[in-house]
Amino acid sequence: MTASLNRTVIIAAGVLTGIVLAAGAAPLSGAEPPTLRITRVATPPRLDDFAGGNIPSGYTKITDFRQREPGDGTPVSQGTTAYIGYDDKNFYAVFVCRQAAGALRANMTKREAIMGDDVVGLLLDTYHDRRRAYVFLVNPLGIQMDGITTEGQDDDYSYDTLWHSDGRATPDGFVTWIAVPFKSLRFSGAEQQIWGFGLGRIIPQNNETSFWPVLTRQIQSFGSQLATLEGLERLSPGRNLQFIPYAAGTTARYLDEESGTYASKTEGRIGLDSKVVVKDAITVDLTLNPDFSQIESDEPQVTINQRYEVFFPEKRPFFIENAGMFVTPENLFFSRRVADPQVGARVTGKLGRWAVAGVAADDRAPGQQLDEADPQHGDRAVDAVVRVQREFAGQSHLGVMATSSRFGSGSNTVVSLDARLALNRNWTFNGQAVMSDTREADSERRAGQDFKAGMSYSSRAVYYESYYTDRSPDFAADLGYIPRVDMREAYTFGRYRWYPKDGSLLSFGPSGEFLLNWDYDGRLQDWSVSPAFRFELPGSTEIQVAGSRSFELFEGLDFNKYRLRTYVSSEWLRWLGFFASYRVGQDVNYYPAEGLAPFLGDSVQCDLGLTLRPTSRFRLEETYIYNRLRTDGTGTPASIPHAQDIFRLHLWRTKANVQFTRPLSLRAIVDYNAVQPDPALVSLTRDKRVTADILLTYMLNPGTAVYVGYNDQYANVRVDPLLAPRLQPTASPTTSVGRQFFVKVSYLLRF
Repeated sequence: MTASLNRTVIIAAGVLTGIVLAAGAAPLSGAEPPTLRITRVATPPRLDDFAGGNIPSGYTKITDFRQREPGDGTPVSQGTTAYIGYDDKNFYAVFVCRQAAGALRANMTKREAIMGDDVVGLLLDTYHDRRRAYVFLVNPLGIQMDGITTEGQDDDYSYDTLWHSDGRATPDGFVTWIAVPFKSLRFSGAEQQIWGFGLGRIIPQNNETSFWPVLTRQIQSFGSQLATLEGLERLSPGRNLQFIPYAAGTTARYLDEESGTYASKTEGRIGLDSKVVVKDAITVDLTLNPDFSQIESDEPQVTINQRYEVFFPEKRPFFIENAGMFVTPENLFFSRRVADPQVGARVTGKLGRWAVAGVAADDRAPGQQLDEADPQHGDRAVDAVVRVQREFAGQSHLGVMATSSRFGSGSNTVVSLDARLALNRNWTFNGQAVMSDTREADSERRAGQDFKAGMSYSSRAVYYESYYTDRSPDFAADLGYIPRVDMREAYTFGRYRWYPKDGSLLSFGPSGEFLLNWDYDGRLQDWSVSPAFRFELPGSTEIQVAGSRSFELFEGLDFNKYRLRTYVSSEWLRWLGFFASYRVGQDVNYYPAEGLAPFLGDSVQCDLGLTLRPTSRFRLEETYIYNRLRTDGTGTPASIPHAQDIFRLHLWRTKANVQFTRPLSLRAIVDYNAVQPDPALVSLTRDKRVTADILLTYMLNPGTAVYVGYNDQYANVRVDPLLAPRLQPTASPTTSVGRQFFVKVSYLLRF
């Protein structure tokens, strides 16, 4: 224990030393962001006017877009002009863009699927806190994509709201317009509004991203470089109420695996999502019997022989707005833990420098998963999350968060304090201290703690981060995504990039990461060293080579491993994109057959992806994942034959989308999933499944939509009433085990 404590003190001292050094470093010099004053316009923009050069009066003209990538501050490679203005209801942005003949990338695709096209966009920091901004993007045909960018977090493109756009190609480029209703934005109630503001353009064939104003990578912060927008006066959406009633119906037939008989189920469901915006800044979401199902399926991932739970992102609408307000260094709220609520409420927003967020819901899933004979069958869990954040000193903040999950006599409560300190324009500190209290159904009570602290540095050429995580054995966060406890972990990652001024190579350079992990008894659990080298070329082309050496302690056994990986991706051609990854090395067989201890094997994983766009309205995506673990001559016990497959996994997905019009699309998915194990070596069952999924969508906006879907799944079993069990394995997936037809209709009412 003393040695473990000493390591903790040394690592903590290292982090604190980094904070002191960073705090004493002089900030980079740089010009203050520009200030732009705009005025109300008399008429909404029309494409014909701007395409023909007949610019209406009152619109503010903006040029001088500058690159962020691949150049840093160099002029945009293609002529780009924007015009902005506002009236009583909307904020407007119009783009008139040049593009070389034959180089324009513009596809009639579904909403949110525009990356890979030429794109222009609008950024609005409506609280002018230089921390968070709305992002509104369109391709040359006006197809939309929206999101939220937040300092210290990944951009959140799960966010959806109602706004308007249009666009068309022209002989020498394209012209688009964006209209964002003030009802779709949240801002303070001040008479004179001051916002952060930016405009952007993406030219994929050059790997080029440009902005106005200049947003250099020499400074870590994105939001602090946005322009200051003035001239917005007497803005208010007035009454701001939103209701989305929905109705859904499903009829299904499925094979009961215990009885070997087919059962049918037909059910209907109606519900209501409502949104009330208080004083333009606080959003209250109330829901009754919400539809928490997912229309879009999750992307394929390898889920077998995984030591820890695989992460799948949230896609359900109720949790989307202001989801970033619940994000902390440790993931204490993973909303997919709330599986099937009947009622729910969320409150999110800002009051001055205070940000508040809360959610409460019941959850029918825990009670439904119990056997009918269990006295708690049909009971519900009650889940709640509250977060309050105080902003100060530029882009720094302090926050507190609490989560609670209760089911029957069991409960889990988590309380945390977190901080983000922007020490200067390149260095940032993030830290969090968490305490948990868990009461099991048998009244056993456990208390635990979790601490995380780290530093990061970012400039154009250099990125560095280092953090220390300390989770006690009894720590638990039932509503979070915490895959591992009983650990003290130190992690460091660094990257350097060179940017040649001439030639086709845009950037290149090395990166590396290092990890050390001990448990609370002082035993070394893991270490790894992982160097890599990356090349970036035009046409969104990337080549990477990487390797690693690592150690892992699992169930008291030592495993020394290596891995080598190559990766290449490109969208050089407008109609073709691809990626390929090949990895060889060693992996642990975490779930060996009965009587065997975990052992090391040779592993191969190959990931392939292909995207074809033969026309602007048709998109075909192919994804294939192959994973194999095989016995070897060094890490496998001598009693097990050499070069024998432990398991093989094949995942194949074909996904096709036809976009008839902007709102109307047809999507079809065929998935093939095959697990081929050796039962003498691994605790897996031979399983082959083919799933067909068809979805017809008519979406006017994220709240008004009609979905008609059908899916069918086939497995490698057959029903034999004369045998026990009745389900017998077969070689091929020819038996339907689940078939479903569903319709969902929702309609947005906004007052």
